[in-house]
Amino acid sequence: MASSQKNLSDYSSKNIQDISNKKFAIVVSEWNDEVTEALYSGAYETLITNGADRNNIIRKNVPGSFELTLGAHWMAAEDDIDAVICLGCVIQGETRHFDFICDAVAHGITNVNLKFAKPVIFGVLTTDNQKQALDRAGGKHGNKGDEAAITAIKMLGF
Repeated sequence: MASSQKNLSDYSSKNIQDISNKKFAIVVSEWNDEVTEALYSGAYETLITNGADRNNIIRKNVPGSFELTLGAHWMAAEDDIDAVICLGCVIQGETRHFDFICDAVAHGITNVNLKFAKPVIFGVLTTDNQKQALDRAGGKHGNKGDEAAITAIKMLGF
């Protein structure tokens, strides 16, 4: 369902397990930082609200969304990391760059999931403009960071 019809911060409490001993890596793109910082805040607060230990949440920054894949790979390779949350924002521009980046990041994150058999969550906004991104980073459509954190928690309970 499109986020324009659903609040990204609303979620079911089914499959919410005890995460007090789970370790999370959050990999955050520095590009579009007004958006990605809001996504990070949402993910971090959602993990804390659901019982994560602050000491078990590691933040790593990468320059842009394209680099999320390698950052996720490095974090997922760590034996003590239970789940990786990737947060980024790619906004449509005048060239096909948007298409290439979105496709590469989606496929890359999927491959990291499969390689390490642990949750690696796609918390990347792919919007037409800055307003749409802000609407999905704590604005009127909720926060994709919240959704990404809950997805990580639920996948750990799979």
